[in-house]
Amino acid sequence: MRRSKARARETRQQILLAAERVFYEKGVANASMEEVARAAGVTRGAIYWHFANRSELFMALCNSVPLPQEDLLARGLEAPETDALALMERLVGEWIELLSRDEQRQRILSILLRCDYGGEFADVCTRQHDIDDRHMLALETVFARALEQGRMNRIWTPQSAASTLRWMIKGLCAEWLLFGRRFDIVAEGREGVSRLFRSFALGQILESDRDGCPGGR
Repeated sequence: MRRSKARARETRQQILLAAERVFYEKGVANASMEEVARAAGVTRGAIYWHFANRSELFMALCNSVPLPQEDLLARGLEAPETDALALMERLVGEWIELLSRDEQRQRILSILLRCDYGGEFADVCTRQHDIDDRHMLALETVFARALEQGRMNRIWTPQSAASTLRWMIKGLCAEWLLFGRRFDIVAEGREGVSRLFRSFALGQILESDRDGCPGGR
C-alpha cells in the first residue's frame, strides 16, 4: 500500500512537471491533456485519475509554487514587534532575488500572467481573486501596524500603501518575465522598492503634502 501511494505521488508530480513545461511552451489554452500525457510519459487515463480536467490540472500547478505576496506575508506577519516597514522592504527585496534565481517559479508565474481566465478557467480566476483579497487584507494589516508604530508617512493609508506595493510587485514581475528580461530585476527592482518605501516612511514629505494635501501642515 505504501509503495502504491508513493508511486501515485511520484506520478502526480511527474504530470505536474510535464504540465509546467507544456503550458509554458504552448500556453494553457493551446495545450491538450494528450500533450501533457506524452510529455509526462503516462497515459491519458493516468492524468484523468489524478486530475478531472485541464482546469483542475492548471489549479494544482498554480498551487505548487507560492505567489509573491504569499511568501512575503507568511513571514512578515510572524514578527509583530519588529519595524513593519523595514521588515517588509527587506522581504520584498529577498523575494525579487529569489525570483531571479528560481527558473521554475519564473515559468509558473509566466503561465499565470499569460493565461486567459475565461471559460473553463473561470474557477482559477475566482481562486486568484480570493487570494488577492486575502493578500490585500494582510498587507493592509502590516501597514496599519507601521502606522501604530509611528513609522508611516501620514500621506499614506494602509489601503493605498498596500495597493501601490501590490501593483509594483505584479508590474515588475510582468515586465521582466513577459518582455525578454531586458533589465536587471534585482538591481532595478530593489532600487524601485527602496524609493517606494522611502515615501512610505515617516519624515519623507512629498510636494503634494507641503502644498496642502489633507493631513499636511
